[in-house]
Amino acid sequence: MSKTPSILAGLIGAGIQASLTPSMHEQEGDAQGIRYLYRLIDLDMLKLDSNNLEELLVAAERTGFTGLNITFPCKQAVIPLLDELSPEASGIGAVNTVVFKDGRRIGHNTDCLGFAEGLRRGLGDVGKGRVVQMGAGGAGAAVAHALLKEGVRQLQIFDVDAERARGLVNNLNQHFNGSPAQVGLDLATALASADGLVNTTPMGMAKLPGMPVPKALLHGGLWVAEIVYFPLETELLREARSLGCRTLDGGNMAVFQAVKAFELFSGASADARRMLDHFSRLTA
Repeated sequence: MSKTPSILAGLIGAGIQASLTPSMHEQEGDAQGIRYLYRLIDLDMLKLDSNNLEELLVAAERTGFTGLNITFPCKQAVIPLLDELSPEASGIGAVNTVVFKDGRRIGHNTDCLGFAEGLRRGLGDVGKGRVVQMGAGGAGAAVAHALLKEGVRQLQIFDVDAERARGLVNNLNQHFNGSPAQVGLDLATALASADGLVNTTPMGMAKLPGMPVPKALLHGGLWVAEIVYFPLETELLREARSLGCRTLDGGNMAVFQAVKAFELFSGASADARRMLDHFSRLTA
């Protein structure tokens, strides 16, 4: 008799108690007859930070974890601790999924695919001439690559850390022809002429309420996309909708990055429609 496959996975990040990722993975595992356990490793709850990543990775390996998802603030900090990167993770310079295999730690990035799929489904027909992106961290790197792959012609990136923004812009312009990425300098001017605005900062999360841009700079000619999904309706999306903007919440990215991560952990194809339906029930 064949042995039922079993998966032990987890998520490392700060302030992640509201994450729906465990439920999405476990529910899909149940539907496929896979014994699937998914645990939260919340740095805030453990009173740890990204400096403790190495010991957490060692502990996960020693206790038989199949792999880990990685979220804010660890998507770039984890890279030096890995043995190998997928081509996409290497190009983006950020990792959100680590698979433990044959004594090695292999880093992947499923955020890029996840955001691109959400954009195609929710805002596939919007103007992509000029887009403003807030944030140049690990998630921001993946989203910026996705935006340029999806046809954005000019991407201005703003970040509180100017050096980090410059690093991401240099990375993007090495991968895409025509130097389409720029470090944002004047947010008001950039938004006034932009087609779209994307927030990749944690601003708007339950633990970090608020908006990444001043409300006065929003206008009805923008489409607005968000990667935060707890809460699903951030203050940014609420204000944008009140002005008549088309919007995209963080739900699709959350689901589609999880679809790919499930496949990396389990070796089985995930049912994206079923995972979307489950996510919708959880957030209803």
